[in-house]
Formats: sequence, C-alpha cells, structure tokens
Amino acid sequence: MGKKSKLKQEQVTDTSSLVGLVFSWSISDVLNENLYRNQVQRIPDTFVTLTSYKKSFIPSLVEETHADLLSNMKTLSHAPTCEILTIEDSAGPPGDLFYDITYYRDTETDENHKGPIYEPQVGDIIALTNVRPKGIDDLNRPPRFYLIAYVDEAKDVDEFPDDLQFKILSSKPINYGEPDMHTSKRETLFAVYLMNLTTNLRVWKALNSEGNTNIINKVLQPKSDDGDSCSVCYSKEKCNAGISAIWPTICSQNLNESQEAAVLNCISLAQCHHQNSVKLVWGPPGTGKTKTMSLTLFALFQLKCRTLTCAPTNIAVLEVAARLRRLVNQSLEYRRYGLGDIVLFGNKKRMKIDNNDDLRDIFLDHRVKILIKCLVPLSGWKHLLESMIHLLDDPEEQYSLYLEKKAEKQKQNAQKNEEDNRKHNGDEDCPLTFVEFVKNEFDSISQELKICMVNLYTHLPTSCISLKVVKDMVRASGLLKSIESSLHTIRVANEGFKLLKDFKVPRTVVRRLMQLRTECTNTLKSLPMEFSVPSINKYALKNFCLENACLIFCTASTSSKLHVVAGTRPLELLVIDEAAQLKECESAIPLQLSGLRHAILVGDERQLPAMVKSEIAASADFGRSLFGRLAKLGYKKHLLNVQYRMHPSISLFPKREFYDNQIVDGPNVKEKSYERCFLKGKMYQSYSFINVANGKEEFDHRFSRKNMVEIAVVFRIVASLYKEFIGTKKKVSIGVISPYKAQVYAIQDKLRKYTETSDTGFSVSVRSVDGFQGGEEDVIIISTVRCNGNGSVGFLSNQQRANVALTRARYCLWILGNASTLITSDSVWKKLVLDAKKRNCFYNADEDSNLAQAITAALLELDQLHSLLNVDSLLFKNAIWKVCFTHDFLNSITKIKDTVILWEVLALLTKLSSGWRRPLKDKGTIVYDGTSAQLLEKYKIKGNLNLIWTVDILQENAHYIQVMMFWDILPFSHIPELAKRLDIVFGNFTVDKMNRCRHKCIDRDTVVPMRWPVVFSNFPIADHEEFLSKPLSSFSITTNRETATSTYGETAKAKKTIISSKSNVNKKERRLWKIKGEGVKDFNTCLEANPLEFLPKPLSSPSLADKSEASTSTDMETGKAVKRFIPSKSNVNRKERLLWKLKGEGMKDFSTCVEANPVEFLSKPFSSPSLSDKPEASTSTDMETAKAVKPIISSKSNVNQKEKLLWKIKGEEEVKDFSTCVEAIPVEFLPKPLSSLSLADKPEASTSTDMETAKAVKPIISSKSNANQKERLLWKIKGEEGVKDFSTCLEPNPVELLSKPLSSLCLADKPEASTSTDMESAKKSTTKSVSKSTASRRRRSSSKLKVGDHVFLKIRPSCGIKRYSQGAKLTPRFTCPFEVSE
Repeated sequence: MGKKSKLKQEQVTDTSSLVGLVFSWSISDVLNENLYRNQVQRIPDTFVTLTSYKKSFIPSLVEETHADLLSNMKTLSHAPTCEILTIEDSAGPPGDLFYDITYYRDTETDENHKGPIYEPQVGDIIALTNVRPKGIDDLNRPPRFYLIAYVDEAKDVDEFPDDLQFKILSSKPINYGEPDMHTSKRETLFAVYLMNLTTNLRVWKALNSEGNTNIINKVLQPKSDDGDSCSVCYSKEKCNAGISAIWPTICSQNLNESQEAAVLNCISLAQCHHQNSVKLVWGPPGTGKTKTMSLTLFALFQLKCRTLTCAPTNIAVLEVAARLRRLVNQSLEYRRYGLGDIVLFGNKKRMKIDNNDDLRDIFLDHRVKILIKCLVPLSGWKHLLESMIHLLDDPEEQYSLYLEKKAEKQKQNAQKNEEDNRKHNGDEDCPLTFVEFVKNEFDSISQELKICMVNLYTHLPTSCISLKVVKDMVRASGLLKSIESSLHTIRVANEGFKLLKDFKVPRTVVRRLMQLRTECTNTLKSLPMEFSVPSINKYALKNFCLENACLIFCTASTSSKLHVVAGTRPLELLVIDEAAQLKECESAIPLQLSGLRHAILVGDERQLPAMVKSEIAASADFGRSLFGRLAKLGYKKHLLNVQYRMHPSISLFPKREFYDNQIVDGPNVKEKSYERCFLKGKMYQSYSFINVANGKEEFDHRFSRKNMVEIAVVFRIVASLYKEFIGTKKKVSIGVISPYKAQVYAIQDKLRKYTETSDTGFSVSVRSVDGFQGGEEDVIIISTVRCNGNGSVGFLSNQQRANVALTRARYCLWILGNASTLITSDSVWKKLVLDAKKRNCFYNADEDSNLAQAITAALLELDQLHSLLNVDSLLFKNAIWKVCFTHDFLNSITKIKDTVILWEVLALLTKLSSGWRRPLKDKGTIVYDGTSAQLLEKYKIKGNLNLIWTVDILQENAHYIQVMMFWDILPFSHIPELAKRLDIVFGNFTVDKMNRCRHKCIDRDTVVPMRWPVVFSNFPIADHEEFLSKPLSSFSITTNRETATSTYGETAKAKKTIISSKSNVNKKERRLWKIKGEGVKDFNTCLEANPLEFLPKPLSSPSLADKSEASTSTDMETGKAVKRFIPSKSNVNRKERLLWKLKGEGMKDFSTCVEANPVEFLSKPFSSPSLSDKPEASTSTDMETAKAVKPIISSKSNVNQKEKLLWKIKGEEEVKDFSTCVEAIPVEFLPKPLSSLSLADKPEASTSTDMETAKAVKPIISSKSNANQKERLLWKIKGEEGVKDFSTCLEPNPVELLSKPLSSLCLADKPEASTSTDMESAKKSTTKSVSKSTASRRRRSSSKLKVGDHVFLKIRPSCGIKRYSQGAKLTPRFTCPFEVSE
C-alpha cells in the first residue's frame, strides 16, 4: 500500500506544474479569452533541435487547456454534480492539500439543474461550491469563493458500488465540518465537474521529459526520400524467408496491388535493425486501410515482433483490434492458445468491453481478473489439480476424510439447542453415500478444473505456458469428460459400486473406466502445479501481461502507462492508426517509448484533423498531426488507391474534389447488385441533395446549433425506411451525421424508438462527423443544419470535415441542407450543390408530400406560422393567385390551438391559391344586403369556424391584377359584423373595380386571376358594358395567362406595340429591341419601360438614321419647332447600334438602358422616323379634313424562298422555327393618315396627300441598298446561322387591336395595305378601305370573338405567321373576357 501511495505522489509531482498553473487562474483569468493570445506562436514545419521541437507545443497546450475550461464554464448549469458527505484530511505530510471525500449519488437533482450525476474520474478538475451552480457567479460567492481541485484517486463505482470515495488535491485549504454560527448546521458542499485534464497532463509530461528520441530526431527535418524502404532489409529473399509461413493467409484476403505492397513494406521493418525509419501509409476512405493494417499486424504477430498499435480514439483502437482478433481466430491451432500475447487496455466504460465478447478475451482488466481467480492458492489451479488427482488415485480415502469432517461438524452442532439442531441439521445430519460423494465431488472439481485450464492457456502469454502443456491440458480435459460420461452410465447398487471402486469387476465398462482413470491421472500429474507468474497482485499482473505481450492496443494517450513496462522489455515497432487525426504533440507520448526502432503512420490528412477548441491554438497549427506535417513537406506516402465502400455515384464528387481522381472504384461497387433501392422515388436514389428551404437554425444551451425542420425531415425519412423494412425484411443500417452536437442530441432523442429497436436487421446510428470517422453504413443521411441569408456555415466549410461526412455511405447518401445558404457560403458545399444540380440529383424536400407535411408540422411546432403564410412558402409553391392576409386573419389563425383545424385552414389556403373553388352547391351563403355581400366568400371549416375572403385588385407596375384577400376566420355569428365593416371599404371602390373584383376567368376547372394594364385618363372608369361603345385597345397575346385589356378615351387613339420584334440575331447582337451585350445571358430586364408613349395629339417623329439630321415637327397653332432629342450615329458596324441598336461591350446588365422612353412623342404632327443607311428628311402633316391614305407597306418583288418581309423574314437554312420572330407588329394603325413604310430592297417614293393642303410626305423608313448578309432593315433582319433561340423576342404584345372597327391584319406572304381611320368630327372615312378591311377579316375568321373565346397564333414555319384563327389546335394565348363586334 505504501508503494502505491508513493507512485501516486510521484505522478502528481511530475505534473504539478500544469495543475498548479490551472489552480493559479482566477475566475476572471478563466473568463479572459485572450489570456494567452500574445504568448502563442505558430508551430514551425521543421525544427533545429529536439528541445525547440518540444517547447514549440507548450504555449498552445496551455491555451487549449484554458479554452477547454472556459468552454465548460459557459455550460455550468448542465455540468455533472454530486453532493459531498464528508471531507477529511488525507494521510500525508502536514500542510499538503490532499483530502479524502465521500459523496452521495442522488438520483434526484434540483429542478433548476439539468446536469447528470457526477462520478469522479482520475484527472478531473472539479469546483467545490455550497450550491448547485446555475451560472459562473455561483462559483465565486461568499463564504465559499472560487475553489477548484484535481481528482487524484477514484474508486470504480461498478466495482465498489458501496464505497463512494475519491481523493483530491485542492487549490486552497478546505474548512469543512464546522457548523455555521448562525444556523448551527453544517455547510452543504457540492462537487461540480469542470473538465478532465488527463490527456493534457500526459502530453505535458511527454514534452517535459527525456525518453527515446530515435524516431523524433528522424522527423525534425525530414527529407522526401526518408520514407523509402531500406534497400538492405527490403529484399524479396529476406521477405519471403520471413513470411513464407504466413503469406498464404495474407493472400487469401484478396489484397490489391497497393495493399499487398503496403503489407510487405511494413513487414520489412521488423527485420531492419540498423536504422530508424517512419513510414506513411495513405488510406483514403473505403480503400481498405484497416484491413491492410490488420493483416500487417497479423504478420508481425506471427513473426513475434513486439508492436504497439495506437489510435487517437477508443473507437479506432477497437476497430483494428477486432479485425486482428478475427484473423487470429482463423489461424489458432489449439483453440484460444496465443491470445495471451495480445493485450488491449484502456478505460473499460468508454470502450464498452462488456458488450463485445471477442475483445473481452484480450482486454487487460478482464485478463487480470481471470488470472487472479485461476492462481489464488486455496481455490485456484493448484488446489483443483491436486484435488482431482487425489480423487482419482484413492476415492475411498477421500470419502473417509469427508466422513471425518462431517462427524466433526455434527459434534459442533450437538452443543446447540434442539431448535437450532432441527433448523440447521435436517438433511445435513445424514452424510452422503459413497456413490453420491464420488459423483458430486468429481463433477464439482472436474468442471472448475476444465474452466481453469481454458483460462490459463487463453490468458497466459505463450512465454509462460508451452505448447506441450497446452496439448496436455486439452487431452486431460477430454479424459475428464469421458470419465464423467462413464460414471453417469454405470447404474449399480452400493455393493456393486464398492466392487467398482476396487476395480475388480471384469466388465467392459468398468475396464474402460479403469483405463481412463489411469490415463487421466498420469496426464494431470504431468501438468505444472505453478506457472512463472509474479505474486498475485492486480498491478503486478497487469505489468506482467504487458511485458510479455507481442501486440499491444491502446490510445496514444493511454500509452503513457507503458513507459515502465517498455523499460523492462522494450518495444520494437509503433503503428499509429488514424494518425492524421492525432495531434503531433500527443504522438510524442508513444514515440518516446523505450526501444522503438520504427514507426508506421496510417491515415489520411485530407480527412478530419484533431479537434481543437481554442481558435488561438488552432491558428497556431496545434491540431496538426505528424502525418500531416510530413505529407506537407513532401514525405513519401504509400497510397491505397482502390475504394471498395461507396457506390460510384457517391464516390464521384469526393474523388474529384478531395483526391484529384487518384482513386478508382473497386470491381465490387461497379456491379449491378451494388445498386440498392431502399425507398421509392428519384429523390431517394443512390446520391441526392435534398433542399430544405424552410429550415431555421437556433442555439441550444451549449451554444451549439440545431435545425428542427431538418430534424423533422430526418425523422420522416427514417420512419419511411423502417416501414419499408417491416414490409420487405431487407436488412439496412442507417447513419445520421451532423456537424453540430445539438443537432446530434436532438436527432437521437427524436429517433430513440428506432435506435433502440430490437429488430436485428434495422439499425440507426446518430453521431457527429468526428464520431463517424472510420465508420460506414448502408444509408447515410447528412443534416448540414445551417440556414441563413448571409451564407454563414462556420466550421462546416472545412473541407476535411466535409470529406468525412460525404464518404461514410455504402449504397445511399442523402444530404439535407438549405441550398441557398450553402451556395452563398462559397465553400465546398457550394460546389456540391451545383454538382448535384448538374447531375440532376437536386431535389426540393417539399416535392415529396410526406416531407412537405413534416416540414409544415415542424414549422407549426416552432410557432413559425408566419413562415408558412409567406407568399414564397411551400404552401403556395403551386399558387397561381397572389394571396394577402389582414391583421385580423393573422391574429385569428395564431389563436387556433387545435392542430386538426389549423391543418384544415392551411390546406384550404393552398387549394384556393391554386385556383380551386368549391362547387356552388357546397358554398356557404352570407345573408346580408350590404355592398360586401357582392364580394365576400365564406368557406366553412371545423370548429364552427368560417374562412372569409374576397377577390381584390392590386396594381403591380403597369397592371392591375386580381388577388385573394383573406379577411378573417370567424364563427358564423360574427360574420355580419365583419360585413358591415367591409361595407365601408368596398363603398370606396369604383364600379369598374367592383366589376373587376367580381370578374372570373375559368380555365378548365381552375379559376385564374385576371390582369389589366393601367390606363391613364382624366375621367372615371366605366363598366365593362361601356367598353363596347368606346374605342378598343389591343389584346395582349403572350405565352403567360393574361386577361384581355380594354382602354378608351375621348378620341380614337392607337397604341403602338411596346417592343418591336427581333429576328435571326446572333448571340452577341441585340438592339433595344436588338441590343448588343457580350456575355449577357438574360435580356428580360430590358423590357420594363414602354419605349413609345401614345399621346392624344399628333406625334412627332424620332430620327434614327445613321447620320444626324434635323427633324422637326410643326405645331399648326404655335409654329414651334421641336428638335430631335436623340442623336443618330453613323458608320456603324455589326457591333454598333443606335438608340434601339445600342452597343455595350463588356456590359453585363442592360436593364438600366430602357427605363426611360427613348422617344418623346409630342402633341403635334407626327413626322416619319428615318432608319436608312443615309439620312433623309421626313415630314408629316396632319389635317382635320378628309385625308387620303396610301398603302402603309410597299410591296417587294423578286424575293426568293430565303427572303421574307415583315412577317416573312429571311433566315438561314438551319433556322427551323420562325414562330418567335413575329411577336411585334411593324405596322402601326394610327387614327390619322400614316405615311407609307418602304421596306423594299430598292428605295421607292411613297407619298400621302392631304386633300386640303396637298402636302407630300416622304417615306417614313427609307430603304437600304447594297446590303450584305449581315445587314438588314428594321423589320427585315437576317439571322446568323448559329442562332438557335429567339425566345427573348417574345415580350411585347404582337397585335394592337384598335378601339373602333378593327382594321384587318395582313400577314400573307405578300404585303398588303391595311388602314383604319377614325374621326370624331365630320366622321369621314374611306369606305372602301374599311370595307376591304372588314372583308379581309371575314375571310380570315368565320365568326366574331365572343366571351370566353381563345385566340391563337397559327404559325406556318415556311412562311411565318399566316393569320389569326379560331379553333386551331394550339395553346391559347389568352381568353377573351367580352364580345368583340365585327
């Protein structure tokens, strides 16, 4: 006991500097995040001396310790706590601050304290307080100020459940046990867990001690060729000679070339004794890294090379140990003999050894416990062996001894009273017969002896128990079983058995039993009574097992316990698995073990590094591994280049993004059988990104993020997988990964019934990214959590973390996240989302109705009803109606607590916004005579409630549109009151607005919203019935559903087309209606403003010639001249355009180029615009008397098939579809006489004579001669051969129908004249022209337009648009809302 205390005291002394440093921090120091900022410097890539190497890590280690303590302080209210019962001074030198504490395990905690019960562990830093802390202030309150302690010893609660004690080293003296002067009660104290300092103390000790420096010196300034194998030792002859016996076993594992080379390379180190070396084995995900290492260790085990295998985590250690255990099982000749040479040690609870039978056999604590039981003097191996030999040699003597003991016992019992005799004797008074004694005694000893034999050759090192002894034990065990069987088959009387015991009965069975007895006795006598094992002491046996082991498995931190053992029997090789996840300073612990000659580092620096809490330490590269530093310096790595885990669609992105396509897919993943479908639907294929756009990230009490909407989606997917499993019984393992602990905890809680399911074929594992490193499952679901508008993703942007998360799945990988946030983050996740879209693996979660319901339910649980009522929410994703909600409605719906009613309301909103309406017979009626009764709609829902809504009119840009206005959710009795209030609102509506609110446009079974352009006029709007008596403006025929529009004025005005047509232009040429913009992809924004404003007066002409000329417009009353306000531009080439042919090289956005009206149309006579190559003067006169109008469009002769006029546009042969080239009307029908437009190849004169003034008007548009293929007139544009898409030419209304008798539209192959005149005074019009126009229309349309008629464009590809028609089998452009008379 004294030796143990001395050892503990030395450990404290060795580490007291770091513990003392922690004790020296005041509460303000702990809370100061920048306490060591100026002392931490970046750790270099190379080092000059060993001393500089070790010292470079110390400042970062102290900063990391400080950050860890600060992090746990912030969550103090949830820290593990226990109540202290007693505190006593520990036996030791006077003045030391060691105390022995007993504590109470209270199963019920304070309602304000949500932390678990504290169970002390060695290395813990605890705080002693007089209250259960709710915050940091509770640690520093009178009379008990900030007091912390270090746990020096602690008993295992599982091993000693009734002995709840631990020993501490306190930062200050503790005054405890004296009653309070005011209350006369003893003060109550609590122990509060703050952090565990064990690993940091071990690192501190390694950096401040001297050990084996052979390997560390090798990596201070490594060279790129240091990783090469020794040319002397790595030869085929030597390798083959050493591993010839075990190579068949290795080859049977089907290694690929890279794996086989790695195994041979590592094995060669066992034979190299003349130099020290470090090997790097680079194992990307799924490349068989663990398999390769387990086979290497198996070979070293067969070669009896003493090797230590470490890893940063218990999980990684257990994985390698389990793989090796399975290989050893296959090779053992005598059952479990040889397992004693393999030792796994560490923390039993954290390793969960009790749940793993295979690993329990090699676990050190279990082994020591078994050996103590086998070697104890009074009941162990020696006692059992002697007892069995004596029983077989002389059973009668053993029976006599039994009777003597029985008689002695009866004599002792005779001294007691009769009652006690009756109570305790009974059956015991009668001794066993000889037969009963022999049978019972043999069975008892034999059973225990056989168990002891197995335990000895299983747990003793092979150096302590020879193969011959094991064979004799196995043989003796078989003989004992045979004797036991023979004894139970002999059924004789007592007399017969006496003959049997003398072995004088000449029977076959008895003869056989005699032979077995002799053989077994001789075999047992050949076995050793004792083994070369030290005294039966727990700590001595541990060291004995470690000293004699061939392979040792533990974490890098735990390897610090091997320094004493390695000094007795040195180690030879060190293997570090997951070496890229181990801090370099932590790897210094095993690297300094005595005797090590070589180190093999296995890992992947492109996966997760070690976790570092301090940002200051992280920026100093404190988390960098030795593997990562060597790889960065170009140290040679052996790459395992074939992956066998992931489906090719899963591995595609990681291989390209993280490994530069250096890895190939194995043949197994390419097979069709590897294509597994666990759920139906494309969303659940092998690889998909599922966009959860409606999520909301929030913090938990640990300041970690979670997203409850994504949790709901995960739950619904796992529930669907379980349902599918129940139906198909196909085994499936599911892994859910999230980078945030809060999300992991929340998902674990949500999926508890699935994670704890008893179905062996269905398993669910929920872990963080760090926790999943090295793991794999059939299906992986990743929850990225982040959802914000600024693209902030925090440490999720780390490529190494992303690599781990994306490479855990075998068959299916489904990634949940907010695509907008991830794309904005400009991280690897942006590339992933864009890649998913490119590969058609991108899906919106609300596309799946099951997930949409889950998202909606989650938003309701989070009180995010306002998110659901946003216009862009998933409820209205298919809406064709814009919806608006009043404050009364929002207040009413938030008051609904019944989930069923709330769901019904939301479903009703969704259906109504999609154009659904209840049948008339099912509609509720509102019994009210006010104005609102004309508009109010009432839909009954559960709970005696009614949804009240109307159609309203809103103005958006230049249009009025119908919208849905939801007013309230009310009981029926409250509706009249609402109707009265709305009477006031609707009373301010004009008749026209009321009519528009009532108007319905029905497309099949769907009610679609109407749309009207805004009309600027000085008089009130009339009813629809008045429209027929006013001039009609043009119908708008577009690809979208729009309603017909109607405008009117005092005089018949014509409104020109908003945007001219655009035909056969190449990708790099555009104006206003053909604007050039290199790199411009979208010209939709260029069409906002109307370029032509039609005023009620004669319009002046805009001049758009190549050369500037004066163009004037004369006002007949004032004689004022108005200059053109837009200058022309001459000598233009293909890349130069005018006002509507603008040049913008390098410009990306032309949306600002068309906001203002480029041409101002004055209120005087309209002059002609000149668009020819050479400028010409063009004038126009306007008279109020009878005027003559010549044809608007001159003819063009001698055209071939590839040359077309206005609606017959020339296009190269590659152009197949001219339907998009006919949107705009080049011919404007004005209420005044128009000059003719000349579009022929050769210029011609076209005049218009006014009957009173006889003025001549020149052509509005001059011709252009000698044009080459790349030059065209205004509406005669030749398109380059490469032009494929003219979709951007479809914005304007192609046909403007005037508001009086409609002129005919001539769209034939040859141009015709079409005119329309309208006069308010004298009303003289050219009757022939009107008749001709009317006749032309009748030839093209067999009937007039009626309410509800559909109007189409009927296009003939070879000739352009032929005519407007009714009844053609084309998609209608719009629905006529009222009749149009001929």
